[in-house]
Amino acid sequence: MNKRNYRREMDALVASLPPDSPRPKVLLHVCCAPCFSGCIESLTDWADVTLLFYNPNMDTAEEYRKRAVELRRFCADARLPVEVVIEEYDPKPFYNMARGLENVPEGGERCFKCYELRMREAALYARDHGFDYFTTTLTLSPLKNADKINSIGEMLGSIYGVRHLPSDFKKKDGYKRSIELSKEYNLYRQNYCGCVYSRRDVLA
Repeated sequence: MNKRNYRREMDALVASLPPDSPRPKVLLHVCCAPCFSGCIESLTDWADVTLLFYNPNMDTAEEYRKRAVELRRFCADARLPVEVVIEEYDPKPFYNMARGLENVPEGGERCFKCYELRMREAALYARDHGFDYFTTTLTLSPLKNADKINSIGEMLGSIYGVRHLPSDFKKKDGYKRSIELSKEYNLYRQNYCGCVYSRRDVLA
């Protein structure tokens, strides 16, 4: 079976948009400013973009605040035409989800459920606020499973009646671009995904 190219699917969708139609509204779930930096240039040429920072997996309130502040700073310094929504830090949903999966290795079932937790919030927000599409910066990372992320997005889109925008933002040098912009804007780049388990595995 041929593996799907989600970046090509997104490009085909954009190419099919009628030139005289209103710009679509896209809700982009954002995990951090560095990952966002590699995604935004793929979106703002054709869509009106709102960012949703919702990451209950963050291991401390300070880490959550640091990433949220850095996201706002990057958007301001780069003069990006986006709106930013920062949800309050509440780690309880993450720890409830992770119960029994504490010792699963990074990249496994716990991570998949964490993707779904965050993307579900994005799908609900997109539905409730009239967005045409929702997607996530999570596909920028070479360490994350883009097939799984997109399949979760499609599942949630069908449940909540809002279209999931297929994405693989690391394609077309997206990840390389995030490295360049992170250096240019001196962005805070963490060395772990954000949760206490990923921090544990980094330090192991």
